[in-house]
Amino acid sequence: MLQHSSIRPELKETSSKLIQDLMLASMQGDSCLKKAEQWADASSTLLGDLVIDDTQAMHQVAPFVVDEQYFYLYRYWKLEQRLATQIQRLKQQNIEPVDIIAFEHLLEDPFQKAALTMVASQTLNIITGGPGTGKTYTLARIIAVLNQAIPDLRVAMAAPTGKAAQRMKEALQGSLNDPKLNQMGLISDRLKNQDTLTIHRLLGLGNQATPRFHQKQPLAYDVIVIDEASMLDLNLATLLLEAVPEHCRLILLGDANQLASVDVGSVLADLQQVQMLKDNHVNLVTSRRFRDGALIGDMAKFIQAQHDSNVQTEKLLSAFEQQIVHAGELKPIALSQSMDDVIQLEYLPEKIQASALKDYYQKLSWGFQSYFSALAQYIEQDYAETAIAEVLSAFDRYRILTAIRHGVFGLQQLNFEMQKTLLSQVSNVIPQGDWYIGRPVMMTYNDYQLGLSNGDIGVCFKHRSQAHQFEVFFPSLNKWVPATRLPKSIQTAFALTIHKSQGSEFNHTAVVLDQAATKLLSQELIYTAITRAKSVVSLLVSPEAFAQSLRIKTTRSSGLSNKMNKISLI
Repeated sequence: MLQHSSIRPELKETSSKLIQDLMLASMQGDSCLKKAEQWADASSTLLGDLVIDDTQAMHQVAPFVVDEQYFYLYRYWKLEQRLATQIQRLKQQNIEPVDIIAFEHLLEDPFQKAALTMVASQTLNIITGGPGTGKTYTLARIIAVLNQAIPDLRVAMAAPTGKAAQRMKEALQGSLNDPKLNQMGLISDRLKNQDTLTIHRLLGLGNQATPRFHQKQPLAYDVIVIDEASMLDLNLATLLLEAVPEHCRLILLGDANQLASVDVGSVLADLQQVQMLKDNHVNLVTSRRFRDGALIGDMAKFIQAQHDSNVQTEKLLSAFEQQIVHAGELKPIALSQSMDDVIQLEYLPEKIQASALKDYYQKLSWGFQSYFSALAQYIEQDYAETAIAEVLSAFDRYRILTAIRHGVFGLQQLNFEMQKTLLSQVSNVIPQGDWYIGRPVMMTYNDYQLGLSNGDIGVCFKHRSQAHQFEVFFPSLNKWVPATRLPKSIQTAFALTIHKSQGSEFNHTAVVLDQAATKLLSQELIYTAITRAKSVVSLLVSPEAFAQSLRIKTTRSSGLSNKMNKISLI
């Protein structure tokens, strides 16, 4: 690229460094670089005809764009521009308001009431809040009111991953079956059976990443709800908003304290920084899941309260132990519906002896004991289909979360060790190649022929009709797929990366962070990991890695909020 540009030879080394910095930033999720001091006013000199400014970029294409203090790859500048245009369109759009006076009693919390008022009168709606603040509860009542006011209401419910869509469906059905709503006749049978989709399926994204629905062929809904909106990357958010039709209410639900998307962008966090959208955003603050004194809620608050990135490890960990839980050893925990929160903390030594690893793996396997027992019952009952529901339920109670893929506490090794434990503890489980009864698996890409999406999780059982074959059930889709049709790249899923756990919820999570993970850690990562748990969090962590996760807050570079703040609305 540089060889064929107009850059002066003596500047090519500096120009190459600038491009490398931009590429690295995009790999880390930044859509742009904020101008560094050493090249603040010299990008055009450094890059010659490879760079254009934002005015030129409206009419022509070049590898790089400078927009005020931001330096972009053209692709991400264009995506931000397209997304900003769609946000402006939705913000400006007038919609027929819904009279909610007769339904205000459905919500008592003032913030939840404010969310209902907002959605009743606006097209673009952002509802945020931490775990247990009632996002789904509030949404169910909002949908019930809209369903009463708008004849034949067409609703789409979607989330970025299959697991998040499944959890959304379960939570929403629970809220829609509220006796109060049904006694008032606000919930139709159609709403009770409302399906949830991945955003990819909603948009009809095919193998070529070309959506079936877009600006010229918009979606045909009156309300579109997107859960786990913190996972929206810049590209997917742009495609989604471009497909929202005129006079349709868009509701984005999420928790901006969680991890941002895996790909470029931090759309939900950016939108909350836009001054013109303050009337389009309600943040729910009253947590009912984490009551006062609930340890997981207290830990989430502890994470959010850390603002000093230079605090010493010893001081930070001492504060954590005084306020949350003292370090000790992990113990088996018996789960029950009425149990109080439990947090366990065990520190890993700086150097781990090979002989000690077996003990750590055993401790991490304790959470799967009910799963192993359910599998044994399934086999003892001659592979009865009636036993499958308990196997799936037991598996979903516990998960191991890690930040890295490789190493003794990386994703691959943890899955291998849990697999060994299952095969040693559950009789009559005989592997055939990679497959065996009880193997949990996760898709790592979208397979449109199979109808499976990246993140969909299933469990392997004996084939229901063909002896000596295996079949995988995907609960989020209520779908069986022969194991022979699944890709070799499918991953075993006793353990998940914390990124892949977003949108999931378990009774008990074990979070493993060793020194190899230190450079990847952040408050958003540990917050996401611990808030996947409803009752129990077991922390097996290196002290330095754990401290790093508590004190470092990640802020992605983005020009989206700047673009929006510059727009003058009618």
